[in-house]
Amino acid sequence: MNAEGHVTSLRSRIKRLFAPLLPQPSRRAEVRLRITNLTRQVEIADRIEVADRGERRRKGLLGRSGLEAGEGLWIVPCEAVHTFGMQFPIDLVYLDRKSHVVKTRSHVRPGRLSACLSAHSVVELPSGTVRCTMTNPGDKLELVRVPLAPALD
Repeated sequence: MNAEGHVTSLRSRIKRLFAPLLPQPSRRAEVRLRITNLTRQVEIADRIEVADRGERRRKGLLGRSGLEAGEGLWIVPCEAVHTFGMQFPIDLVYLDRKSHVVKTRSHVRPGRLSACLSAHSVVELPSGTVRCTMTNPGDKLELVRVPLAPALD
């Protein structure tokens, strides 16, 4: 073994030795939500993913071919979204900090911008959801965490 090999070997031994003492990168568990319109007594979706940090917020729904009924994405905080690069239309429900609907947009096609400067967050849903659930500004929504089923090996 040459000198470079000894240094590499020594580095890996030191890393293994100190690894238990060093802070590990946090692995946040994926969170899912069920959203119910309390005003209308109707479930909006039961499989809402949460985008509350960096990469997840930037990616949003890009790369997907669609959303099934009951699926969606809650982006928090968020006042505006775009659908550039998306392959399908979506519905948008803008919420204030108390989960009151402040604005809705239906069938937002790819290549569009939408904003609501008074909003704190936005829920992206399959096109037609706002109409089917009769969700309107002023409605009170309830967002409840849903436990994820354990992965099967």
